[in-house]
Amino acid sequence: MRAIFIRHGQSTGNAGVPCHDLGAIELTELGQEQARDVAASWTQAPALIVTSPYTRTRQTAAPTIARFPGVPVEVWPIEEFTYLQPARWNGTRSAERMPHLERYWGAADPDYCDGEGTESFATLLRRCEAALARLTAMPPASLVYVFGHGQFIQAAHAIVADADLDDRDKMQAFWRNGEPPAISNAQRVSFHWEEGRWQCDNSPVFVT
Repeated sequence: MRAIFIRHGQSTGNAGVPCHDLGAIELTELGQEQARDVAASWTQAPALIVTSPYTRTRQTAAPTIARFPGVPVEVWPIEEFTYLQPARWNGTRSAERMPHLERYWGAADPDYCDGEGTESFATLLRRCEAALARLTAMPPASLVYVFGHGQFIQAAHAIVADADLDDRDKMQAFWRNGEPPAISNAQRVSFHWEEGRWQCDNSPVFVT
């Protein structure tokens, strides 16, 4: 089976607007345009469309859902990785959070949890593994479009491409301080399940 993961289009958070509810962040006009472009680009109807529960992924998936009205849609727990406690940081700008981001990733403790409303890096990996396991249960010829988030897709790629690394090593390789995000808005990363293992069909870095 084949699963194509799609990061949501540009959101207001990506555009630098402070947010107060991570799940309710919406797409910008550019993000809406990117979502329409994704829908228009498909050459094959999927067997299933999956989205995270967050607004920006559901908005990104909406044009694809409209294009394939007979395809079932499911909401899975594939929401973005939240590792700084929202109660302390919601409404702040990235520059304010940066010292705390650097401290978090520098420690590279995959079991550390920052407080209520967050999860550890190890928990993120387990969520990704659970999603991949659900996909392997699909019929062998299935094609699934999975609308998700950048760090979740990056973690899925780490599980597939760096299967020999432990959680700490995956975490140390994950942080891209000062570099572009590993997964761009509306970028697609394709995986396929064959002969009992996942393989990535393309690199998540700088793929359009």
